[in-house]
Amino acid sequence: MSTTTKVVLGFTDGVEHELLVQPGHSVLDAALEGEVPILFQCRTGSCGSCLARLVEGKAEHRSGLAVSLLPGEREQGYRLLCATEPKGECRFSVAYDSAAGAGRPIEAKCFVNAVERIANDVIRFELELAEGYSMDFRPGQFIQIKVPGTEVVRSYSMATMASDLPRIELLIRILPGGIMSGWLENQAKPDDVVEIRGPYGQFFLKEKVREPHIMIAGGTGLAPMLSMLAALRRVPGRKPKTILSFGCQSPEGLFALDQLDLHQQWSPTLQVRIAVDRGTPPAGVQVGNPVEALTPADGLTPDSVAYLCGPPGMIAAARAHLEALGLAPGNIFAEQFVASN
Repeated sequence: MSTTTKVVLGFTDGVEHELLVQPGHSVLDAALEGEVPILFQCRTGSCGSCLARLVEGKAEHRSGLAVSLLPGEREQGYRLLCATEPKGECRFSVAYDSAAGAGRPIEAKCFVNAVERIANDVIRFELELAEGYSMDFRPGQFIQIKVPGTEVVRSYSMATMASDLPRIELLIRILPGGIMSGWLENQAKPDDVVEIRGPYGQFFLKEKVREPHIMIAGGTGLAPMLSMLAALRRVPGRKPKTILSFGCQSPEGLFALDQLDLHQQWSPTLQVRIAVDRGTPPAGVQVGNPVEALTPADGLTPDSVAYLCGPPGMIAAARAHLEALGLAPGNIFAEQFVASN
């Protein structure tokens, strides 16, 4: 006779939900059946939106399923709930409050406002939400876009805030032979219509807005950081000390430097550090990578909060470096991206 397994899911605001997981079902399956406000997207283990930390008991990812977690994250107890089956009673915690997943993603149409190349391999893509649609999101989340004329869907973080709606700004890396890249370079024009879905993701600015903030961005991983910086600027009262370390492969790949300079003028507590892997950098830019720009002299503490966005190698290096500098692993939040043709 089959029996269910009890799983407790805890949120940062103290709310807890008890789930009963059927044999052969994932923790996410049980959460959705119980209408628990959990963040998710792909349900295949590839996007990372349903990330949680196992704090009690035993639970493992389904065998043979590739999941988008780094080995170090698994060792620290992180699991993707869509791919996880409990091996007895257990408890998970998620890094957001119970209201974050209450609103479900929407499907909407947008008009293209602008397609602007701002670096050798980056396009600023501005959309406007069509009348009749409404959406809310937290700084750092992403949307999916269906490439016109295809069934291909791509995910991009928003560089703007919900208060900027109906305007949405994305920073998109151009890849040779890429389906979205080809459309942007050769066909996209103002007033074109695109279909979007979202918002998605649990990589967003957390409630800890008073502690020192570290942001490490590689390439177009800068997009969610711009949204977060705009949100921090609006925090009433004392602003947190914030260090943004931004890196690109070459000087020709740099972008949004004027925008970052404005953020520094607006926020005296913000330091921006910029690096390139190679080449002769412009004034104020170092040769190196954005991870190395953080040093013991920055005086980071376990309470400091870090946000990382970039390729998997950068994320892994940044996690290890920040933990060595004293950050608590639970205060490091990451969004890794893998280039898709």
